[in-house]
Amino acid sequence: MRARPRCRGVLLDLDDTLYPQAAFLAAAWDAVAAAGPAPLRAPLRAALDEVCAQGSDRGRIVDRALERLQIADRELAAELVGVFRAFRPALLDPHPGVAERLARLAGAVPLVVLTDGNPPQQRAKLAATGLAPLLPQVVCTDELPGGRAARKPAPDGFRRALELLGRAPGEVLMVGDRPDKDVAGAARLGIPVIRVRQGEYRQQADTGAESASLATAAEALDLVLEAL
Repeated sequence: MRARPRCRGVLLDLDDTLYPQAAFLAAAWDAVAAAGPAPLRAPLRAALDEVCAQGSDRGRIVDRALERLQIADRELAAELVGVFRAFRPALLDPHPGVAERLARLAGAVPLVVLTDGNPPQQRAKLAATGLAPLLPQVVCTDELPGGRAARKPAPDGFRRALELLGRAPGEVLMVGDRPDKDVAGAARLGIPVIRVRQGEYRQQADTGAESASLATAAEALDLVLEAL
């Protein structure tokens, strides 16, 4: 990692950084498919996986899965989208080593989770990981004045996180997995970023703006601990 002042606060992405998002999506698609008509459940479940594999943040996954099955039923689509939005996971295992390292960090510096998405669902994900007691400060970008426009890499969430940390950009570290969101957004504000190459976007190339790029969240958090 490039030489820098000692770390006095940490921003943390949630999905695929602290836990594997694929586990959440699999459970959510199970719930969506189970809510459909009985003859449709198995093909719908397969279609949801196929569409989601093209990019989980491309939108209209339920609608596109139904289109793949040549089902034009707006009422059913709306019902199934509602099931997805209402889904709350019971248990999500953090990536190996994350809980232990976050416990050490939480005792040393302030931490903030910075995440995009449906705020109640994002908070439910965090609760399901068991990490919420270590991470009481959460910035859900959709709750900011800009709404969805405030999602990373927009600066709004990063600035709010810095306010909660009570730190300047050069005093903190950002840990996240997405080059186009976590790295790009933090780097624009002068926040050093440790990229985690795991999850859906692990194959995307580094941008060059990272202070470090590591294979796992545990390695990234070890580097943060060294910077304290």
